[in-house]
Amino acid sequence: MSGNTFGTLFRITTWGESHGPAVGVVIDGCPAGIALGEADIQKELDRRRPGQSDITTPRKEEDMAEILSGVFSGKTTGAPISIMVSNRDVDSSKYEELRSTPRPGHADLTYELKYGFRDWRGGGRSSARETAGRVAAGAVAKKVLAIHGIEILGHVIELGGIRAKSANIEDIRENTEKNPVRCADTDASLKMYSMIQAARSEGDSVGGVVEIISPGVPAGVGEPVFDKLSAELARGLMSIGAVKGVEIGAGFSSAAMRGSQMNDPIVVRGGKPGMLTNNAGGILGGISTGEPIVCRIAVKPTPSISKEQCTVDLGKMEEAKIKIRGRHDPSIPPRIVPVAEAMVALVLVDMMMRGGFIKTSAVG
Repeated sequence: MSGNTFGTLFRITTWGESHGPAVGVVIDGCPAGIALGEADIQKELDRRRPGQSDITTPRKEEDMAEILSGVFSGKTTGAPISIMVSNRDVDSSKYEELRSTPRPGHADLTYELKYGFRDWRGGGRSSARETAGRVAAGAVAKKVLAIHGIEILGHVIELGGIRAKSANIEDIRENTEKNPVRCADTDASLKMYSMIQAARSEGDSVGGVVEIISPGVPAGVGEPVFDKLSAELARGLMSIGAVKGVEIGAGFSSAAMRGSQMNDPIVVRGGKPGMLTNNAGGILGGISTGEPIVCRIAVKPTPSISKEQCTVDLGKMEEAKIKIRGRHDPSIPPRIVPVAEAMVALVLVDMMMRGGFIKTSAVG
């Protein structure tokens, strides 16, 4: 199986399966001299950790980060950083009955068709548990970005058809982590919470939209043709299992606009050119403008639901019905926020290193 590595100069390789001994990541290319400890990584893993509220999977994992290499005396050495997260609360019993019946909406069938063999325990490598490694690596990337005054802020803006009102950066900073839905609009978060509870009671699930904003990115990041910053962000975000769509700035809304509405007027701000609006989402021609980078992802409903679904028994090669048991999130968007932030952080660090904005040598 190939395709487990992401990035060019700041490269990560995630490893491990949902019900294996552990999951983790190896980071290659992190600059030396950056202050880093397990607490920095733990802070982000805790945001992604299962079992945090009654609208997430009841699987109880401490998700304790263990740095195995690449850090000495509290600073990165420039050598590969290996981070491990042990799997403690594993229960494969509910998956025994699904060995030969691929779950609709999951990668079970495609893994079987491609490899002829798969780890059926909790989805194995295709499980969302793989994202723990991404979040751990993203925590390191965020440390690098923070040195350069760059922030990554994610929040849920739509869930089950309920849309939050527009929020400014201060609202996102202040309110997002105060509710289990991770929505900066407090009123909308209550409605979203009720929507998730209703779906769960019906044995169903709901999807939504997550927005990621990155203020502080300087102008000039990204390459103008194939390696556009927007293209790399789309690739990184689309690599998250539940993501079915990505938009930058006005995104799909721009299709209904006229040029006079879409174009961001250029003005003088602080003695430099700036944008009066940000429909471009901070990127023009594949290159950052200096305005905040704005991305949104469409997240599908959790495919593991307890309603009866149609599938095929691959052993008998006949149609079958299944009801999925086990521990699953009734809605993915609240827990995908730190994962999406991590992917944006990883892209930005890599692209800034490629553009010379971040040195690959020691930062002191």
